[in-house]
Amino acid sequence: MESLLNRTSRGMSIMTTVLVLFFNAADTYGWHDRTHLAIAQAAGFERWYSAAAPDVVKSRDMFRPVEEKNHYYNNNADRKVTAQMVMEQVERFNRPEDDEGHLYGAIIGSVRDYKKLSASGKYADYPLVFCAHYAGDLSMPLHNTVYDDFNKERHGTNDGIIECNALNNIGYIQRSIYDIRIESEEDLAREIARVAETARRLGRKIRKENRNMTQAETYTQVIHSASLFRAILRYVGKNPC
Repeated sequence: MESLLNRTSRGMSIMTTVLVLFFNAADTYGWHDRTHLAIAQAAGFERWYSAAAPDVVKSRDMFRPVEEKNHYYNNNADRKVTAQMVMEQVERFNRPEDDEGHLYGAIIGSVRDYKKLSASGKYADYPLVFCAHYAGDLSMPLHNTVYDDFNKERHGTNDGIIECNALNNIGYIQRSIYDIRIESEEDLAREIARVAETARRLGRKIRKENRNMTQAETYTQVIHSASLFRAILRYVGKNPC
C-alpha cells in the first residue's frame, strides 16, 4: 500500500506543476482583470464589466494564436512609436503569423469593426469590449518593449501593481482623465502612438534601473489608457456613461 507520505509528496508535486504552469501563463497577460475593469469603468464604458474578456478568449488554445498578438508589440529595436508605425500594424490585426505583435493596429482594427457593424444595423458593442482591453494594454510598459529576460521575469508582477486597489480608486482615475480630441483615424493613430511612447519610455526607465513600476507610475499609465478610451467612445458616437 502506498504510504501517506508518498501520496502527499506526489500530490504536492502535481500541485506545484499546476501552479508553475498557471503563473508562467499569467506572465503573458496585460494588466490583471480588476485593473482592466477600472480603466474601462473610469472611461465611462457601459460594458466595463466585460473588459477582461479578451484575456479569457486568449486563454483558450483554439483562439490563442489569433488573439494573443493583439495584446502587445515587442518593440525589439526600441524605436520611437509614431502614427505611421501604428497604421502599418492595422493590416496585421488578428494575424497569428505576426511574431512581433500588433497591439496598436488592433485598437484601430476593433474601432473599424465597431463602425462596420454599427453601420449595418447589427449589435456592435463587442468590438468595443476588445478595444477597451487593448487600450488598457497600451499603457502597460512591458507590452511595448522587447520581450527579454527582464520582461519575462517582471511581467506578472508589473501587471498587478494596482490590482488590489484599482476598483477602489475609479473616482481618482476619472478625476484625472484629460481631454483628447479624436475626429479622424489619423488623430486616433497619433494618440495611440503618444500613449504607447509614454509606456515605451517608462519600460526603458525601469529596465535601466532594474525595478518594477511604482503605484504612482502605474496610475499615471492607466490614466492615459482611460483618457484615450473615453476619447474613442466619443469618436465612435458612444457617449461615456
